[in-house]
Amino acid sequence: MRKFEKISLKQFIKDTKLTKKEYELYSIPKRSTKYSAGYDFMALEDFTLNPNEIKLIPTGIKADMNENEVLMLYIRSSLGFKYNIRMCNQTGIIDKDYYNNEDNEGHIFVKIQNEGIKPKMFKRGENIVQGIFLNYLTTDNEEKIENKRTGGIGSTNKEENHG
Repeated sequence: MRKFEKISLKQFIKDTKLTKKEYELYSIPKRSTKYSAGYDFMALEDFTLNPNEIKLIPTGIKADMNENEVLMLYIRSSLGFKYNIRMCNQTGIIDKDYYNNEDNEGHIFVKIQNEGIKPKMFKRGENIVQGIFLNYLTTDNEEKIENKRTGGIGSTNKEENHG
């Protein structure tokens, strides 16, 4: 089943330092038009991103998906074109097993940088990044993988996950 969910209120308060009121105000990502490929993720609060500044932005969202699917995150086109704002990793890759991991419930964060010359103010509810679900292929001669994700961001690179 492919779906977005809010993280729990407890995880939300831990990760954002925001309140139950702010938790109730935001919604899961949605597509803006019938033929939009991307689901828009919104700012949870007002903030300003100054030139050369980098910010880690919590989304309050987790995503579940089918096997052989991935959620790809991209900066909204208008932010790149108009303000020269980029995601620090260019494209976010959210794997199926990131969902409900023991470290952070699968809470999706994005890290963005203002490479422009003017500050960009974001308002609560303003769309920042878009997520697109895609199918992926694996090789036919791949060895069987038994490793399971046990943590959040960067956990697939832990030594114990490589046999």
